[in-house]
Amino acid sequence: MNNDLLTVAKKAVLEAGQIILKALDKPRNPDFKGRADLVTDTDRQCEEIIISYINRAFPDHSILAEESGSFNTNSEYQWVIDPLDGTTNFVHGYPSFGVSIGCYKKGIPEIGVVLELPINRLFTAIKDGGSFVDEVTIKVSETADLGRSLLVTGFGYEHGEKWEANMDLFKSFTDMTQGVRRLGAASVDLCHLACGMVDGFWEFDLKPWDTAAGILIAIEAGGKITQMNGNHYNIYDNNLLATNGQIHQKMISQISPTLKALSHSLK
Repeated sequence: MNNDLLTVAKKAVLEAGQIILKALDKPRNPDFKGRADLVTDTDRQCEEIIISYINRAFPDHSILAEESGSFNTNSEYQWVIDPLDGTTNFVHGYPSFGVSIGCYKKGIPEIGVVLELPINRLFTAIKDGGSFVDEVTIKVSETADLGRSLLVTGFGYEHGEKWEANMDLFKSFTDMTQGVRRLGAASVDLCHLACGMVDGFWEFDLKPWDTAAGILIAIEAGGKITQMNGNHYNIYDNNLLATNGQIHQKMISQISPTLKALSHSLK
């Protein structure tokens, strides 16, 4: 069954990717879901294409999609779709965005597919079957020294307490590592972790579609996924820590004081 799920996801993500790449040569006029939270006709068109693939192959499956919400909610299978992760980057022509599709069975990730754009690099994972980029096996890094690590993070649209706290974490991790990057597409960040380009990733206020595919790709590549305090993570939690496993506890120790100050915001 999982191979069938993966086949459909790959076909859908590749067609959506072609739509996005063609749109790069056209004017991009976004609508605003928030002051900095953008959506375009390309997002909507890609989501429709992906949903049509799923509905044709698995008409009884549930779907949770960023733009159109949740429907067919009685199935044990749920597809979680981000048709264009990094819309702001896409609108500005900044080269870090992608398409993310995950499928879950009873809350457990079965497959994950992320197409990184505009490089057109395809990341895939299947439960207990490993992670791949363009059909080549990938593994997380072996960096064990936090001081030698490269990290990545992201910032939500709401500039409140968690945003301020993450600014402080950004500063502290920049001081103690070889750098922190902020690219603006969580699914791509998780794939970069999975293939060893970065050693750790943390972020507050992610949505289910931001991480649904990427966390399985990271796990199957040997990564570790938890909440920032080390507790079990699922895609509905409001904070994420993903690492190569080697630096995981070290990052938790550094993040812990910030979490204590924010404990009322994380419940």
